[in-house]
Amino acid sequence: MPDLFSITAMQDEKTLAWHGVDEKVGGEGFMTLAVQQHRANFDLWHEEDKARDPDATDAEIAGVKRAIDRLNQRRNDLMEKMDEFLLVAAGEQNADAPMHSETPGMMIDRLSILALKIYHTREEAHRPTATEAHRKKNAARLAVLEEQRGDLAMCLDALWSEVRGRTRRFKLYRQMKMYNDPELNPAIYSRDSAPRTAT
Repeated sequence: MPDLFSITAMQDEKTLAWHGVDEKVGGEGFMTLAVQQHRANFDLWHEEDKARDPDATDAEIAGVKRAIDRLNQRRNDLMEKMDEFLLVAAGEQNADAPMHSETPGMMIDRLSILALKIYHTREEAHRPTATEAHRKKNAARLAVLEEQRGDLAMCLDALWSEVRGRTRRFKLYRQMKMYNDPELNPAIYSRDSAPRTAT
């Protein structure tokens, strides 16, 4: 069975490592899926930073937007793969057990984003070029983020224990993203099906 509680340590370790090098993520198993999902969020975070650069050109923003769409699709696909893995690992669920509305994959995604917020907030809390007021404000934010992550990690651990004990269950919820599918995005299929005018 995967040790879900160790995921936060992995997310912290990889966040720190990836800020120094572009590490390739390979391998098999549940933790590899969790690392790949965290990498998608890591890359997404930094693309979002680029999108907010006031000096970015329109062409650069368009490129960033397309990268964000691809990464968001990957992030969601990996959430589903983690849930698929855990459903197999858990075995047959108790159909009479209460349903949990949020899946473990969704919770791991939230933990991933919290790991990134914690890393960058810690940077701001110690940034030498910032004012003392700025550093204090971010130190307070950091304490809140760390508390929130601790709470969420405990909730994930409790959910997985209950699922294994067959006292709670969850379903695989498909994200059904539509914007990347040319057959579901009217901005694409309307243009492609529009009659061509002769020139």
